[in-house]
Amino acid sequence: MPWAAHSSGGNEPDARSVFEILVREHADMLEAFLRSLMGPDPGLDDVFQEVMLVAWRRLADYDKSRPFGPWLRGIAQMLVLQHARQGRVRPRSTDPAVLVELESRFETLLHQPGDTFKERAERILQCLAQLPDTLREAIELVYIRDTPMSAAAEVTGANREAFWKRVQRGRQLLADCMGVGKVIP
Repeated sequence: MPWAAHSSGGNEPDARSVFEILVREHADMLEAFLRSLMGPDPGLDDVFQEVMLVAWRRLADYDKSRPFGPWLRGIAQMLVLQHARQGRVRPRSTDPAVLVELESRFETLLHQPGDTFKERAERILQCLAQLPDTLREAIELVYIRDTPMSAAAEVTGANREAFWKRVQRGRQLLADCMGVGKVIP
């Protein structure tokens, strides 16, 4: 059942209060999702604000029996693709399979221990800190600094194949630490 613009009375909060709570709970997740889609694009903050504006305008369409995060990420994905078509942003990928996989990984993160997205993300950083130096460096270069694989291999002095093996081992150890199990390539 979609929310009405205002509560029907009683102790129910109004739509604005509910929206503010949901935004606070999901802002870190939304920023991380947009960074996953857009990388270091300078337009990220503008897209973030636009997502929030569209979500507010469409709040009456939101089905509160469903999770808010996927709905918000859906709006974000739609806006990033729209901006990409207009040449305003350059997303890392617009491949539907990649976007589905990204959504799946964010959904998986939702089920990790921790009350907030930030706490779950901090757990990933704790696991990252436990990796051997060479594996941590490989993961940081590729996934945090967004360094192309060949350039990252060169920085470390490894050939491309050896570097890719480091990335794969690092990802598997992170997955084991997070309790996820097998890593999807």
